[in-house]
Amino acid sequence: MKKRYVLVGTGGRARMYYEAIASKYRDTAELAGLCDMSQTRMDYTNRALAELGYRILPTYLPHDFEKMISEQKADIVIVTSVDRTHDDYICRAMEAGCDVITEKPLTIDERKAQRIIDCQKKTGRHIRVCFNYRYAPYHTKVRELIRDGVIGTPTSVHFEWLLNCEHGADYYRRWHRNKYNSGGLLVHKATHHFDLVNFWLNTEPETVFAFGDLKFYGQAAAERRGVENFYYRCHGSSLAKNDPFAIDMESKPQLKGLYLDAEKDSGYIRDRSVFSDDISIEDTMNVLVRYKNGVQMSYSLASYMPWEGFNVAFNGTSGRIEYKAVEKTYINAAGDKSQEGAQKFHLIKVFPMFSEPYEVPVNVLEGGHGGGDPVMLEDVFSENPPFDEFHRAADYIDGVKSILVGIAANKSIASGMPVRTDDLVRIQ
Repeated sequence: MKKRYVLVGTGGRARMYYEAIASKYRDTAELAGLCDMSQTRMDYTNRALAELGYRILPTYLPHDFEKMISEQKADIVIVTSVDRTHDDYICRAMEAGCDVITEKPLTIDERKAQRIIDCQKKTGRHIRVCFNYRYAPYHTKVRELIRDGVIGTPTSVHFEWLLNCEHGADYYRRWHRNKYNSGGLLVHKATHHFDLVNFWLNTEPETVFAFGDLKFYGQAAAERRGVENFYYRCHGSSLAKNDPFAIDMESKPQLKGLYLDAEKDSGYIRDRSVFSDDISIEDTMNVLVRYKNGVQMSYSLASYMPWEGFNVAFNGTSGRIEYKAVEKTYINAAGDKSQEGAQKFHLIKVFPMFSEPYEVPVNVLEGGHGGGDPVMLEDVFSENPPFDEFHRAADYIDGVKSILVGIAANKSIASGMPVRTDDLVRIQ
């Protein structure tokens, strides 16, 4: 019998899920309803579904969320709304008797995380957090190498993530620019990275210390570089036409349909200047983490780099792994979803302590997030997903552990003090 899904939040992040159900998985899954604050956005989603040969779905505004679940007899709620609303929809879904699939991050702060933990224990419902990077073949290969003892016992990690001036800048145009909405990039974006470290090392964070600042984006940083002309938003601005940090929503059908046309009933402006004076997130972040298994990590994230990707190094008692990847850059909801995090180059190299270094071959798959998207969707929506020896499916506990580093880092940046993650939430 088909499982019945409903979806809340029909912005750019939702498309991967509804396209999967409407095409490859329509025999095992049924999408039954849409919920969003914008009727325009839901109408756009219904047109996209119709182009896939799917039926037009009933639509509901946020105050009718429970009504949607009841009327559509939903089994599972897919949450792809603004991050600050995740806890509310996740808990309301569980209290209405549904399981949940949610986009990362699970939520944005310790209070909301505790609410989710407590509600899950009360209802017994299942929450799945979609960490598609876990499913990318080269990420899985790193987990395999460490699991199999290739470098002995891991002792330390250095993890450097770079966002370039196309993708990175986009976080400063959108709702993500306000820490109230996103928890900042140490929660919204780095939850991927911190989850990978938990996954790779089979551990969880213990103590966190961090620095963070707005060094490039924002009006003050731009003024320090000599910028003199500023504008509020890209659309309709003559100054934006010559700004490489601007986007043109009018020329991109998906951005126009989901955001520009939806301004009249959402009030949301998708194309703010990245050099505004009201940005409350950082663009330059450095974090130190001690894990419960004793491993130490140095982590950095900068969002104005000339290329996109990462460098990771694992040190162990019998060797070292160096791992580099360059990813294709993109703007969310501006084009082909399969390009998000797609791979341009990767290299995994093992340096044994007393023998010659060697490269590790990996069969790279097509699809977004390094080929992880299609593998994850098969695991999520297939009636009989294949056995996974690496246990890549993430539950709410994995989701909480992935955001604890970012939440603790935000507190450390604010206080100048180290933060113990056990002081933030009670998982057990």
